[in-house]
Amino acid sequence: MISSRKRRVFPFTAVIGQEEMKLALLLNVIDPRIGGVMIMGDRGTGKSTTIRALADLLPEIKVVVGDPYNSSAEDPDLQSSDVRLRIEQGEDLNTEEKQVPMVDLPLGATEDRLCGTIDIEKALSEGVRAFEPGLLAKANRGLLYVDEVNLLDDHLVDVLLDSAASGWNTVEREGVSVRHPARFVLIGSGNPEEGELRPQLLDRFGMSVEVRTVREASLRVQVVDQRTSFDQDPEQFTISVQTKQKEMQDKITAAQRLLQEVTIDEDLRLRISAVCGELDVDGLRGDIVTNRAAKALAAFEGKTEVSENDVARVVSCSLRHRLRKDPLEQVDSGDRVIKAFCKIFELNESEDTGNFELALKS
Repeated sequence: MISSRKRRVFPFTAVIGQEEMKLALLLNVIDPRIGGVMIMGDRGTGKSTTIRALADLLPEIKVVVGDPYNSSAEDPDLQSSDVRLRIEQGEDLNTEEKQVPMVDLPLGATEDRLCGTIDIEKALSEGVRAFEPGLLAKANRGLLYVDEVNLLDDHLVDVLLDSAASGWNTVEREGVSVRHPARFVLIGSGNPEEGELRPQLLDRFGMSVEVRTVREASLRVQVVDQRTSFDQDPEQFTISVQTKQKEMQDKITAAQRLLQEVTIDEDLRLRISAVCGELDVDGLRGDIVTNRAAKALAAFEGKTEVSENDVARVVSCSLRHRLRKDPLEQVDSGDRVIKAFCKIFELNESEDTGNFELALKS
């Protein structure tokens, strides 16, 4: 039976195509330390639909009742200072199951709305300084989605990326100092025609995905039919894919548990770094993200050791946005990554370029 508490959103497993985008989102859910996903592509390609479907798919989390930060009762890194104090005092905390939070950041949001601010009402009525949590607090242990992130003020993007990287949000306002957990998967989307994100900011997203409009007529009809069926009877459509949804949910949960056991061979790590060196990638983020993404993929596939194929499936979306762009160059950045990968891993480029596409669909 479908819970009435759940939002009626299009099911994740029913999304047709856009395999690279779906894979990048799943890997970030398995290991949020990857650093989020930047999705750039044409309008109407299912970016927002897929992201909201992911939030609905995820298993419920256990939170402390009444805590505005979705604090965990067990993990100290996911607890607010108030919850930690209550635990230190020996208080038994009540917990409840809650759907993974999905927070949308509107383009017109202010820094106070994002980070939190002083509770004016309480200050006036009770004469005390109190903190009013912002969107970062609500997004803790969930997803924070920014549509048209390339149109968001750069300083807000900076704040988002800092919190996503550190897992904490610190606010200093009018004599009030608050630090609370802000562990979330940052997902940004945008249309390149409306402007690019600054390279310094783009580099700090863990993965980058480029989505394109489906051109094949039969596939387009399939997408339209799926959407029409869902719009006509959302409940019945959701029931029809419930088994697939449960299987995917279980697979994600198993991967999260298995992740700590996954290892990556020294030779593979050397070759990943050689690819980054070949592409002249600045800094070490590219190396770190590729390693983490490959391990998350291995865990998703139920393996405890990363294979060359795992690296092949994640290397393009881990590195393409970190390359220095030449305005005169016609070659797509993803193709440059594949060419460097084939060179370092001693593969036949003409044969294996196609294998990347096959790997993404597997």
